[in-house]
Amino acid sequence: MKVPLRETPWLPVRWAVPAILPVLTVVVVVLLWEGVARLLRVPVWILPSPLSIVQATAAWGSRLPYHVGVTLYETLAGFGIAIAVGIPLAALVVHVPILYSTFYPLLLGLQSVPKVAIAPLLLIWLGYGELPKIVVVFLVCFFPIVVSTVTGLTAVPPELMDLVRSLSPSTSQVFVKIRFPTSLPYLFVGLKVAITLAVIGAVIGEFVSAERGLGYLILAATSQLNTSLGFGALALLTIMSILLYYGVEALERLISPWARS
Repeated sequence: MKVPLRETPWLPVRWAVPAILPVLTVVVVVLLWEGVARLLRVPVWILPSPLSIVQATAAWGSRLPYHVGVTLYETLAGFGIAIAVGIPLAALVVHVPILYSTFYPLLLGLQSVPKVAIAPLLLIWLGYGELPKIVVVFLVCFFPIVVSTVTGLTAVPPELMDLVRSLSPSTSQVFVKIRFPTSLPYLFVGLKVAITLAVIGAVIGEFVSAERGLGYLILAATSQLNTSLGFGALALLTIMSILLYYGVEALERLISPWARS
């Protein structure tokens, strides 16, 4: 499509504004925070200024990547297992109607159980280490992935299904060529919700019992009234969650560009 000449000079501006506005907002909030903290002289152990947070976090230097790596590993492992189990299970539920009526109430019940309450039990059953945290992440991610996939697999227009059935395809052909491509936009909505919850699940697991990871770092820092380091770990968790979200969104653009358009 040919772009009108009078609109061309404004295109870079229109593309840049959505990217610049969030950064400007963060800069303004940080400057206001720093100004209020200095003006009111708030004790650093109650509300540290952004500068003291940066200094306390930087003091940990080479030890921080290790804790970030542990939390990232738990997050991605649980998220990957939830995808590997959730998508095939959703396909099975769609193709076996009796599972839809029997499995869904159980899934809803599992989702209603607070994961914070399950985490100590997982510690008893699975012991220390990363495995209980990975299971918590899996439980947190499983529900949105299954529900979004089932919704997408059943969202094929009836007229299209009638047309496909007239060609007498096999069940696998219908799934691969019709149902799965149709479900991709719904699936990626569930994945984007799940990846942000996955970081929360990893931190819940580390809060219950851990000797490493950003959740452990927050607990250790706050127990010593090192609030600045606690805020620093919290900021790293936020950055990790945002990057993972945009990673999933980039994957969506790569796999199903038609859905984004």
